[in-house]
Amino acid sequence: MSPLLAALPAAARLRTRRIELQRHGSLFCRGDRPQAMFFVLDGEVRLLRRSRVGDDVILQRARQGFLAEASLDQPAYHCDAVAAQDSTVLAIERQAFADALRRPEIRDKWSDHLARELRRVRTQSERLSLKSARERIVHFIETEGEGAAIVLGRTKKDWAAELGITHEALYRALARMQRSGELTVRDTHLRLR
Repeated sequence: MSPLLAALPAAARLRTRRIELQRHGSLFCRGDRPQAMFFVLDGEVRLLRRSRVGDDVILQRARQGFLAEASLDQPAYHCDAVAAQDSTVLAIERQAFADALRRPEIRDKWSDHLARELRRVRTQSERLSLKSARERIVHFIETEGEGAAIVLGRTKKDWAAELGITHEALYRALARMQRSGELTVRDTHLRLR
């Protein structure tokens, strides 16, 4: 559970509701006016924009965390929020959340949360600047895993999209890394040697 969510005052909790989304269900659409701050309790919700050629560009993946934090003070959403799988989301009424942020202890927790998100986004940006699929795989395991190992909490196809490569390029790179002895793969468990 998020420390910020746990610390929300009673007034904000009373103005919170649960939303059950089915896979591919929409939480909000580009152009909608923000009405709530969202926290994904279970499942995964993605912020998406369409590229000029019609592909989905994933801006954020939220699993057990806040979604679309940058929209708190915006007049409209600049992307769509779509469930990648069946998901449960808390919707904290926007004004109740803003009121809670006036409390120093909540504001400090929000600041800590935003700082962690900024570090995460910088790490992702660093990873996407790497040229090869192999470099991106190694970077991901080293930064997101522990002890040169990781258990993927997503499909390899989703992981490829997160790495900014095709799933075919991911499979080829994984196979090369396994053949060279650099990587072991057992189901969703990956370990660098």
